[in-house]
Amino acid sequence: MNLHYKKTFIAAIFALALGSCSKSSDTPDGEASTDTRSTKYIITATTGAAGIADYLLTTDNLTTGSITTLGNGLEQDGSYRYYLTNQNKFFSLLYGQGNPGAVTTYALNTSGTLVKTSNFQAETVQVFAPVNTDIVTVKVPRSGASIASMYRIDATQSIIVGEATQDTKQLTTNGERAHYTWAAQVGTKVFMPYMSIKGDGVDNFGTLYPDSSWVAVYSYPALKLERIIRDGRTSYLGAYFTPGLFQDEKGDAYGFSGAIATSNTVLTSTKPSAIVRINKDATVFDQSYFFNVEQKSGGYKISSSAYIGNGKALVQMYGTIGKASGAPRLAIADVYNQTFTWVTGLPAIITSTTTNRYNVTTDDLSAIYLGINSPDGNWIYTINGTSAVATRGIKVEGGSITAVQKLKY
Repeated sequence: MNLHYKKTFIAAIFALALGSCSKSSDTPDGEASTDTRSTKYIITATTGAAGIADYLLTTDNLTTGSITTLGNGLEQDGSYRYYLTNQNKFFSLLYGQGNPGAVTTYALNTSGTLVKTSNFQAETVQVFAPVNTDIVTVKVPRSGASIASMYRIDATQSIIVGEATQDTKQLTTNGERAHYTWAAQVGTKVFMPYMSIKGDGVDNFGTLYPDSSWVAVYSYPALKLERIIRDGRTSYLGAYFTPGLFQDEKGDAYGFSGAIATSNTVLTSTKPSAIVRINKDATVFDQSYFFNVEQKSGGYKISSSAYIGNGKALVQMYGTIGKASGAPRLAIADVYNQTFTWVTGLPAIITSTTTNRYNVTTDDLSAIYLGINSPDGNWIYTINGTSAVATRGIKVEGGSITAVQKLKY
C-alpha cells in the first residue's frame, strides 16, 4: 500500500478523517425526525493503548458538561472497531486484519442503559452501510483475486441473510480493477462509487485512469449489477474507506470527489475537486451541474464529507492547498446554491475529527454533531449548516473521540 493510502487507511480505521455522515438510520435521509422517544448519544473514545479498542460512553446531551473514559463506559475488545446504527441498534464491527471479525450489537433497555444483544463472526469488510432494515457489507480485494463478496445482515436479527459476488475487473474494462469507496441507498437501489486501481501489489491504489468518476448501481435485495454510471469532469467519489455519495431529501444523489488519484504515490488527477449530481431516477450524471469546490475554496481539496440536510453538507478539506495533506479544515458546502463557507468557532489547530461516517445530525437537520480532537482537548461540536458556526459542547476526557451516534428508548 502506498504512503498516501496507508495514511488514509489508518485515519479511516480510527475515524480520524471526514466522510459520509451516518444519521440515525431509522430516519430516511433528508427527513426530520418525529420520534418522541428519549435519545441517548453514544460517544466512542480511544485511549490509544496497544490492543485496546474504543470505550462506549453514553450521555443524554452533547452540548454541555464532560464525560470520561476513566472507570466509565463499555470497553471494546480488539484493536480496531468501526460503527453504524440501523433499526435503533448500534453495531460495532471488529476489523480483523484480513481475518473474520466480531459483529457486536447493542441496544438501549427501557431505562436507557446500553446493553449487548448479539455477537457473531463475519468477514472483515471495507464497506458497510445501512440499507432499508439491513446492513450491506462488502469485502473488497485490492490485489490477487478480483472477486468482491457482498453480504446482507438483517439489522433486526443480527444475522447474515443474503450474499452476492462481483468480479471487480469487469467493472473497469481498462485492465485495472474496481475498489468500492463506499455504498449508499439511493431510492430502491444501492449505489457503490468506486476507484479504478492497479491492484498489482506494489502500487495497489495507484491508477493510470485518475480523471473519472464511477458508480455501480445494484438492485436490492439481490445486489445484482444493473448499470455503471461514469463521468469525466472530476475524479473518483469518496476515497478508500470514505463515503462520497449521499441522497438528499429530493431523491437526488450528490457525489463528492477529492481529485486525489495517484500513481506511484504522486498525485495525478488533472481535474478539480468537485461535487457532481445524479438526478432522481436518472442513469447518468447531470451534465448541467458541476460544483467546483476546489475553485471556490481557494484551491483546497475535499478530504471527506457528511450530508446534514436541506442541501447543506459538511466538508472536511485537506489543510494544504492543492494537496492531500495538512491539518483538517472544515466548511459548509451548499449543494443547491453552490456556495462554500468556512466554519468558524473551531479550535485553532485540529488534530482529527469524526467526520468520516461517524456523526449524527440534529433532529431538525439544521446542524451536525462532530467530534473534534485538538491539542487543547477533545469536544463534541455542534456545527450549524446555515450559519457555518461551530459551538463547543461536551468535553471528552481520557481518550480521543472516534465516533458519535444516537439511539432511542
